[in-house]
Amino acid sequence: MKSTLLILLTTFLSTISSYGQSFEGKIIYSNTYKSKMPNVADEQFTAMMGSIQEYYIKNGDYKSVANGSLLQSQNYVNKENKLYTKMANSEAFLWNDCATNPDEVLKAELNKEVTVILGYKCDELILTCKSGIQKYYFNSKFSVDPKLFENHKFGNWYDFVSKANALPLKSLIENAQFSLESIATNITEMKLDNSFFALPPNSKSMKSPY
Repeated sequence: MKSTLLILLTTFLSTISSYGQSFEGKIIYSNTYKSKMPNVADEQFTAMMGSIQEYYIKNGDYKSVANGSLLQSQNYVNKENKLYTKMANSEAFLWNDCATNPDEVLKAELNKEVTVILGYKCDELILTCKSGIQKYYFNSKFSVDPKLFENHKFGNWYDFVSKANALPLKSLIENAQFSLESIATNITEMKLDNSFFALPPNSKSMKSPY
């Protein structure tokens, strides 16, 4: 189970305005997992990781809040280039150095206007990785500045944003353990205070063993 969780956290952290300006606000995603492991049911994966994800972003910082029984939240602190993950079975936030990436992108393919999500025409980026296939669908209205994430290798995040220059409105992740469909159900532009992305006061943190 721990190795499965490692792949989950590595693959999908992050595995989200107007033209020319980075999106600031919140995107709500609906997540559905399909297990490829005989001892883990689809419902177990989804319950652990969460079926609803609230994703907040401002400039180079982002925060993700999930309704999972295991995965609770993730905070990316740009100035530290660290991703802090809070899981229900740990009092401390577990951090990963985002300069490292256990995965690797082998090939990238871009296709124009493949689908429509929430009324927005979306291009498709297909990343063939060591871990499996990752497909992302995005519209340039929800742009990000890739330079802000040039050191964020973890989870293939820079590989994605450097080619898409935008946040995903839909993601399809396939690997040996599971498949995941994540699709945006609501997008809200909103001003966020910088302090929103900081860890709670007096939080404990430790290097992630995963």
